[in-house]
Amino acid sequence: MVEKNWSRQLPLHLMVMPALLLVLVFSYGPIAGLVIAFQKYSIVKGIFGSEWIGFDNFRYVFSLPGTLDVIGNTVLIAFMKIVAGLIAPIATALLLNEIRIESIKRGVQTLIYLPHFLSWIILGSILIDILSPSSGIVNQMLGLIGIKPIFFLGDNQWFPYLLVLSDVWKEFGFSTIVYLAALTSINPTLYEAAVVDGAGRWKQTLHVTLPGMLPIIILMSTLSLGNVLNAGFDQVFNLYSPQVYESGDIIDTFVYRLGLVDAQYAVATAMGMFKSAVSVLFVSVSYYLAYRLANYRIF
Repeated sequence: MVEKNWSRQLPLHLMVMPALLLVLVFSYGPIAGLVIAFQKYSIVKGIFGSEWIGFDNFRYVFSLPGTLDVIGNTVLIAFMKIVAGLIAPIATALLLNEIRIESIKRGVQTLIYLPHFLSWIILGSILIDILSPSSGIVNQMLGLIGIKPIFFLGDNQWFPYLLVLSDVWKEFGFSTIVYLAALTSINPTLYEAAVVDGAGRWKQTLHVTLPGMLPIIILMSTLSLGNVLNAGFDQVFNLYSPQVYESGDIIDTFVYRLGLVDAQYAVATAMGMFKSAVSVLFVSVSYYLAYRLANYRIF
């Protein structure tokens, strides 16, 4: 019986093997390279010939004048994205739930869902064009009401908020699907009882819809803690410039410049390893809270 089941499952195992091999080569294999974070790494000498220096690379990277600012920027931008990324899709799901004409509802869903499939290279080019201080449509419209052109992508005051708004624009349509699915699980009899008690649409939303969505809101909130140090490399790299390093430089772009631009491979690895260690801690805490607050388990 066991042999029969194995022969039936063998094609499925073979189908998974290429994906498993890619994960082993590109995800688990490079972990061995983390050892250079503790070395005075030299490309010529390689991993096995480079001098072991312990935690000197970590001490050096945290002695750099901009390191703490980079960590602060990362946490601030990521936190704002988490908060905005929860509020926008929840509000959108509630509004879409009130639309009774199905064709309009589906059309709106499609429009807000579309940016999710576009890369930040495309969206970054669009934003650079429409936010240009000389020819961008946004500044042209501001000029009509007497406001001077604003260099959104080169102003430290505006840049972090632009990152948050553009990230919400790209992803809130995808996140809305989760909350729309949660709305379908609410018992319709609760709305009928609320109508009998004289509740209008607002009170039904406040006392029936939101409490019904609360478990999935708690779940998504706690799971998002794992992204507190992921402020979005693709987005920032395509939009930032040296003018906004003060407010827009994050850990990932900092590591990119240290490692690939300045060729300080060991120092960049040390910074990346620090980020990974803290991220693992936050992911562990988020899964624990998800289990305690929303009874969500992976294992």
